[in-house]
Formats: sequence, C-alpha cells, structure tokens
Amino acid sequence: MKVKGTALPGVVIIEPAVFEDTRGFFMETYQRDRYTEAGIDCSFVQDNTSYSIYGTLRGLHYQHPHSQAKLVQVLKGEVFDVAVDIRRGSPTFGHWVGEYLSEQNKRQMFVPAGFAHGYTVVTDVAVFSYKCSDFYAPECEQGILWSDPDIAISWPVKEPLLSGKDSRYPRLKDMPQEDLPKYIEKTL
Repeated sequence: MKVKGTALPGVVIIEPAVFEDTRGFFMETYQRDRYTEAGIDCSFVQDNTSYSIYGTLRGLHYQHPHSQAKLVQVLKGEVFDVAVDIRRGSPTFGHWVGEYLSEQNKRQMFVPAGFAHGYTVVTDVAVFSYKCSDFYAPECEQGILWSDPDIAISWPVKEPLLSGKDSRYPRLKDMPQEDLPKYIEKTL
C-alpha cells in the first residue's frame, strides 16, 4: 500500500497493493493496523455504496456536529473526487483538492472529519463506495454549494445532474459559523 499526501494536510490518496493474474485481481481495501500506521486512525462504523450515471454530481456534503471522516473508492467507472477544508480557523479554510478515482487506478481518498466532500461521475456509470467514521445523522446533514465561486473547484463536468438539495446549498461564506466544524491544531 502506498500513501501520498495532498495539498490539504490530512487528506491522503491510498494506492492499495493489487495482485493480478490471468483470473483477475485481489486487493485489500482496508486493514485497520496498516491504515492506522499510515495516519488514518479512526473507527469506521458505516459503509455506503451509490450508483450514478454520467454527469451526476453529489456534494458538497458534510455533517456537523457528528462529523464524518470518509474512506472513499470507486468500484466501477470513474469519478472526480473532491475534499474542501471547511474547518473555521484552519490555515487551509476554503481550499480544495481533487483526484480521479477509478476502477482502473483503484485509488482511495481519505477525507478527514471537518471537510466537505463531493464527486462527479465522468464515465457512463460509476459505483462509489465509502466508509464513514460516524453514523449518518439526517438532522446534522449540511452542504456547501458545489459551484461556490470563492472555492472555484475545476469540475470536469460543466452542467452536472444535481439533486434539488445539492443545487440549493449556500456558499461557504454564507454559512453561519456555528454550522461549520472548528479547526483544532494537532500538537505533538
């Protein structure tokens, strides 16, 4: 397993070891001790899978309180996956990173608690799977507008298919401070 950092501390890309032969492949998609060694030290309590067609954009979602860290991957197709730092007081507040995740590259992205998350489908279909560190709490569900010009994500799909909810989320600058997670600096 290879782990590489991104421009946002805590958001990492994981390349699992893949063992291929003429029959197909095998890969370990999660093993607590190895992921903890790589700095992903959280307990996952819920797994989710979504199926989406080309152009679907899901996000930018987060929960507060009851923030969720997510370990995401694509089982079929390809998506452009995005994490946005929305922790008030963070030195990277409002910054984003994006990564193409696909069934071919088999990469995973770890999105820490306190970040908004979203993705758009760039193939005919995509099956997206993710682990969460806290249970889904509908009363804590929140989001940031996918096209917020202050964040300026370079989405590869210009006219995405959105849910009504995703199309109506506010811009980050319009979110009440109490609805955003707080940045807590880690000390050694």
